[in-house]
Amino acid sequence: MIPVQGFAGARIAILGLGRSGLAAARSLRAGGAEPVCWDDNPAARAAAETEDFAIADLSRPGAFDDIASLIVSPGIPHLYPAPNPIVAAALRAGVPVDNDIGLFFRSWATGQWDEFDVMPRVVAVTGSNGKSTTSALIHHILREAGKPTQLAGNIGRGVLDLDPARDGEVVVLELSSYQTDLARALTPDIAVFTNLSPDHLDRHGGMGGYFAAKRRLFSEGGPDRAVIGVDEDEGLFLAGQMAQTPADDRVIRISVARKLAGPGWNVFARKGFLSEYRKGRQAASIDLRSITGLPGAHNHQNACAAYAVCRALGLAPRVIEAALRSYPGLPHRSQVIAEAGGVTFVNDSKATNVDSAARALAAFPRIRWICGGLEKEGGLQALNAHAGNVAKAYVIGREAAAFAMQLDVEAEICTTMARAVERAMADARPGDTVLLAPAAASFDQYDNFEQRGEDFTAQVRARLADEAGE
Repeated sequence: MIPVQGFAGARIAILGLGRSGLAAARSLRAGGAEPVCWDDNPAARAAAETEDFAIADLSRPGAFDDIASLIVSPGIPHLYPAPNPIVAAALRAGVPVDNDIGLFFRSWATGQWDEFDVMPRVVAVTGSNGKSTTSALIHHILREAGKPTQLAGNIGRGVLDLDPARDGEVVVLELSSYQTDLARALTPDIAVFTNLSPDHLDRHGGMGGYFAAKRRLFSEGGPDRAVIGVDEDEGLFLAGQMAQTPADDRVIRISVARKLAGPGWNVFARKGFLSEYRKGRQAASIDLRSITGLPGAHNHQNACAAYAVCRALGLAPRVIEAALRSYPGLPHRSQVIAEAGGVTFVNDSKATNVDSAARALAAFPRIRWICGGLEKEGGLQALNAHAGNVAKAYVIGREAAAFAMQLDVEAEICTTMARAVERAMADARPGDTVLLAPAAASFDQYDNFEQRGEDFTAQVRARLADEAGE
């Protein structure tokens, strides 16, 4: 646990008592503050009461009269599409609003660090797609290199649940736009921007607000180094704003769309080869094509970002390459779950938007595509340009027929995962990939994308076992 600094003796309100909210309450109490908790869900309030936290209805008049700050959980809107009424009441009362990420950055460093030989550092990763894999990959490389490291944020543990820093430790944080948008302190040593595509637009008031939320990771605290994907206009703009000169190696540009030239520090992947260039000269190269845990151009972008971070942390290319080859991949993200009869089965349930699904479709040569679910804003037309490798689509979800009508490939309405897996396996031939890449949210049929991926995995394994007579 990281005790929160700066609030000793103060009453701090906490809105939302999920994982991050309860962790914030514990850390505030450990730092000498008095947490005052509220959640609309009675079960969440009851769970907080079992830990002896004070419960107070923050919607009542005068609730913020003696409150020093309000800590808000990520899922609660503070501006768009409309502020939560309790957040609005706090702002009208002049009470500062923050989240657990802001508390972490103000509390991570302590006086004990004076005894360390090497200062701990924080790597923070944001972007629309690939941030989970990039974060996990950096963490994996550091562990394989024997470096002390922890992984937290939008993946793994909550930031305030981390253990106190060790000498030379590197903490890797995955941060969503919901987390970066509100945090009052954002001071990573290395900040990573993977890419940008439309997502969460209602929460941020459009693409401009969405990009602004991501950009805060770079503008609020000024990281020592910035690793920036420049395959979209927003990334190009951000890299240009962060660099003082064309040769400024505090900015490492990454790409999977083109070779990056110029006098700066560049890492890019083309035709399956990762290349590092510094001052216009090649410094290293890695063949990514045989690394099973990182299939496709989208994972090659993740590899470029992780490689750049680890080079900035002082690791040698050969050390990074060895760790890349041992990376097992993350569940639900281009995860190979089985191979049988020449057919590969891949669980990419995390591909919940059009852009991430398009990246998955580009990663395999002949695809039996399981897709569908709760459609997001913008429709599916952009996917059709990336469906050249799709032999057939098998559509799930409550609105499967409407989803299928937007696809320019042969599509079968299956509705359920069980039916989709059955039909895809019946049609599959050696060399095919049965790919779950829904391009939609899961909430019409599942609690979350993990549950959807687990269902796909269970259905595939059960049918393979039946075919094997087990």
